[in-house]
Amino acid sequence: MTVRSYVSSGTTPTRRVTTDSASLLAEYLKTQINFPSCGTRASAARHFLYWLQQHRLPLSQVDAAVVERFARHRCQCMGHGGVRYSPRELQRPGYITNVGRFVIFLEDRGTIRVPEDLAPIALRLPAYGNHLVSLGYSRGTRSMLVSGAEHIVHWLRLSRISAQNLDDCDIERFAKHDCRCFLCRKHGAPTTFGVAERRRAGVTFLQYLRACNLVPERSVIDEDSRLVAFRSWLTHQCGVTKHTAVRYLAEAARWLTALGQDPGTYDAVTIRSIVLHQPSSRSHKSVQLTATVLRTYLRYLAANDACSPELVYAVPRARRPRNAALPRFISPALIERIIASCDTNTPVGLRDRAILLLLARLGLRAGDVCELGLADINWGDARLRVDGKNRRAAQLPLPQDAGDALLAYIEQGRPPARDDHVFLRVHAPFKSLKPSAIACLVARARTRAGVEGVPTGSQVFRHSLATSMVRTGCSLEQVGTILRHRSPNTTVIYAKTDIDMLARVAQPWPGDSSC
Repeated sequence: MTVRSYVSSGTTPTRRVTTDSASLLAEYLKTQINFPSCGTRASAARHFLYWLQQHRLPLSQVDAAVVERFARHRCQCMGHGGVRYSPRELQRPGYITNVGRFVIFLEDRGTIRVPEDLAPIALRLPAYGNHLVSLGYSRGTRSMLVSGAEHIVHWLRLSRISAQNLDDCDIERFAKHDCRCFLCRKHGAPTTFGVAERRRAGVTFLQYLRACNLVPERSVIDEDSRLVAFRSWLTHQCGVTKHTAVRYLAEAARWLTALGQDPGTYDAVTIRSIVLHQPSSRSHKSVQLTATVLRTYLRYLAANDACSPELVYAVPRARRPRNAALPRFISPALIERIIASCDTNTPVGLRDRAILLLLARLGLRAGDVCELGLADINWGDARLRVDGKNRRAAQLPLPQDAGDALLAYIEQGRPPARDDHVFLRVHAPFKSLKPSAIACLVARARTRAGVEGVPTGSQVFRHSLATSMVRTGCSLEQVGTILRHRSPNTTVIYAKTDIDMLARVAQPWPGDSSC
């Protein structure tokens, strides 16, 4: 029988092998004779071969599941010289480790086939280590991630998972598997790597393999071709940001099955039921999102002549009274107290202070801060270029204190990275922040300052800036310019926050007393 052998050099030579147990065992012992535990390794291999013969399992079918069955079987196997094997041996981790060594020997020898596309992955391990160095990982983290990558390669071989079929579900299985892999054991004892460490190592290595085109991109939300086309239309025709596209696709995936496969059969009853018949646990904002995304999806279909344009009007409007509530804000004194809580002696403090000043002085949104690039700062004219919603670029003046904080962070706190974004993570990999990270750092700063009972989130700085400008005599037009509002009606709500002005223009209640 001619088979291919998976070897560390990446070559796959063809060789003639036999399946005689005695010959296999003798050849294996020659490779283990220099180890002190040679007798124990031989006993484990002999025991495993005997168990395979008793259950009539061919060597070609040996994988992780077979080894697991062997580890859990009720041992009554007959050993050398008519002496039974001890069931207690199976309970020792080192015993199953020795079985794993024997299986790897059979794989390298070519007796057991392994997916051929795993060889290029194994060869990428040294380059993967260099990649982690370039990303700025510490020595200890690099060691953990590289060891995890070696563990994954071994587990993939033993599980017979092809690189072309590797996905996020396999990484989760790897993280939670009952580890009996000899690569991750020292003197037969388990390593300290737990589920969290294995999951992190697996996700990081999978991202690297996808970037190298060794593993195909797979995403649950992208399996439906309708969502793929919808995302392309949102990005290229509507110009929405990446984060907005993710939100819209996640919402559309909830009810796309209820609509059906053929857009030509959509009717008003089905469309209305998607919006009206929702769980009571969903908030008013969530219902509004459903109506907005459904209306957008129908417009996309109508633009491609897939459904009738009139169906857009079948979507119920989840409205609420416009400008019914007052904008929530914080007093200027509390804002300065939150900003002063940042420790400027640390990179994190320098970064957080610069972000808080941009939020407080310019009313930037969290997404604006995350997308701010080094090229967007015009130091000569003291201006910032901000894209904002729908990629409408605007030039904003850079205040002195915000500019000083921004310069201090870039010179003293920003990690060296090729990423053009201004604000990066303080730990490797040095990637740009997400809007959720902005909300978290605002919450931490508020806790450090001891400020309680105030609105949360980064948007409160935007409302507070507009409120302060109105109360100091700025016109609504000036406020709208700073906040980059497209419509004056959006800025009108801040007129409600000037209580003194409203008291002067309020008319007396007719009659002697109020009702």
